[in-house]
Amino acid sequence: MTPSALAVTAAGIDFQNPVLLAAGTAAYGRELASVIRLDALGGLITKAVSVERRHGAPSPRVAEFEGGMINAVGLANPGVEEVRADHLPWLAKNLRAAKVLVNVVGSRTEEFATVISMLDDSPGVAGYELNVSCPNVAAGGMEFGADSASLTDVVRRARAATKKPVFIKLSPTLQDIAKSAQTAADAGADGISVVNTMPGLDIDVETRKPALGFGTGGVSGPGLLPVGVLATHKVSQAVRLPVIGVGGISRATDIVQYVIAGASLIAVGTAAMQQPRLAEKLVDDLENWCQKHGVGSLTELRGSLAWEN
Repeated sequence: MTPSALAVTAAGIDFQNPVLLAAGTAAYGRELASVIRLDALGGLITKAVSVERRHGAPSPRVAEFEGGMINAVGLANPGVEEVRADHLPWLAKNLRAAKVLVNVVGSRTEEFATVISMLDDSPGVAGYELNVSCPNVAAGGMEFGADSASLTDVVRRARAATKKPVFIKLSPTLQDIAKSAQTAADAGADGISVVNTMPGLDIDVETRKPALGFGTGGVSGPGLLPVGVLATHKVSQAVRLPVIGVGGISRATDIVQYVIAGASLIAVGTAAMQQPRLAEKLVDDLENWCQKHGVGSLTELRGSLAWEN
């Protein structure tokens, strides 16, 4: 099996392999450049970018528990101006093969398009991932992705702001994730990312207080794997768009599960934070798995889930 057999074209972007670093776990790439060959990966999804700087949630922001991690970072980021001036130029200069998707957040529907407009002429940006799991302050704090009108507005505005591909990242708590994916597709999305973290609460039994400074947080890690795989299957059955599978990936066979469920790409998060070189290893492990099982191309696996009657 040649390395090109792992190549994936999704939403018009050519990725050398399907392994991406998930948003929020790779910062803007520079922080990991000394410990991993970023150009060995398919790409990375940047830390969130908002119109204004966000200081985020109070510390502690991250806590581990048996089976995973819970975090409440609060989408802390330096704001679009600094990302445009400093972080994206560094990525454009230092990455040759890995593609860059910029994760975008907002508090109002128009803010997603504002960020995209300010970044769209930046070198090295292949596309965008919109985190619609954050609250819409103009709609009483309801998630953008949970309200079809808000989701449609976000995607349409984003679509009008760029010709580059736009992926929509959906929450696993949505009542009907397939329907939300269809809403995004109808509004002009080029791809879907599933899933974001699950809400949870971890309590310090000695202090009887939450382990996180914010209180609640997003649960990630191995336990999220079947949740993400199911969401990937549902979404890939509902829309004819490429899917980025996210959640619980730590082994090559986890990637294979996502691809069989319908994913074109996958993104590694929590496991890569615990083992910074893991994503690079997963590329090699995936190639070895395919060779061992006689798989000449990932397209042979994609969407091949066989239900028993």
